[in-house]
Amino acid sequence: MKCPFCKNDNDRVIETRTSDDGFTIRRRRACHCGRRFTTYERIEVVNVRVVKRDGSRVPFDRNKVRRGVERACWKRSISESQISELVAALETSLEGETEVSTQTIGKMTMDLLKRLDDVAYVRFASVYYRFESVDDFATALKRMINEKTNERQRNG
Repeated sequence: MKCPFCKNDNDRVIETRTSDDGFTIRRRRACHCGRRFTTYERIEVVNVRVVKRDGSRVPFDRNKVRRGVERACWKRSISESQISELVAALETSLEGETEVSTQTIGKMTMDLLKRLDDVAYVRFASVYYRFESVDDFATALKRMINEKTNERQRNG
């Protein structure tokens, strides 16, 4: 690993930690120039092609999903580790797939968000379903309230 300061590749690992998602390794390194820096190693789990709405195919990008989830969870009491776990759970559920549509990824993400936070779910759904009016929000909220009521009745 090259030092970002002196560009020398003679460094040593001081500390190694696994992140919350279980797929990333964080390493603290010390270079002979006296500076320290952090590197991240990511285990590549998913090698999936995403079929977009226009029919084009692109490699699955966990960062795109993460950014969408982070926007949905903005100013909510949801930790970074919970977001990482959600993205890791999505990646795990995609294992073995070769191609998956953006609609499938969106629905899977919404299912995971629904379990995590109702507001984040509605925010994500508003982008996914392309809400254009308050009526669209009201319809989604009514559907969610009915599902929760039915679930309580089954469990209660």
